[in-house]
Amino acid sequence: MKKMAPWLITMLLAITLIVMAAFLLVNQFTKPAPGNGINQAVQNVGQPAHLTADELVKVTSAIDGIKTNLSDPNYVVVMNFAFQLDRETSKESFDKIKDFKIKPLIIKTLADTKPEDLVGAKGKDNLSTKLLNLINTSLPEGKLIQIDITEFIMTTI
Repeated sequence: MKKMAPWLITMLLAITLIVMAAFLLVNQFTKPAPGNGINQAVQNVGQPAHLTADELVKVTSAIDGIKTNLSDPNYVVVMNFAFQLDRETSKESFDKIKDFKIKPLIIKTLADTKPEDLVGAKGKDNLSTKLLNLINTSLPEGKLIQIDITEFIMTTI
């Protein structure tokens, strides 16, 4: 029996390693395609409802004049945003916290963003998606449905 113990331990260890490798490979092959990141990141937010112009004004808030450096300190960005929320009460709470909670969150996100990440419509959509997910976790009530970039200027210093 003493001679078989090392063989049993070796076999159990080999079986454990094979099972772990199989588990990791299955996880690797079942990951979603990287091109669908935007759609999957916003899937829990929902689609904006078709609203009249008056209803849209009641649930939309703006943050204007965000000026900050990007992760490359030679680049500065000036941006304005429009935020569409799910209902009027959500907009009221958003307006109460936007200067001391939402605006710093946007500035921190931009500070971690490379200039090439903001090029083109895809880059701006990625930024909007990232902000949408971050801001939704910070809202005291309601849900942010859509973020539109209403002004965008990026330049070197």
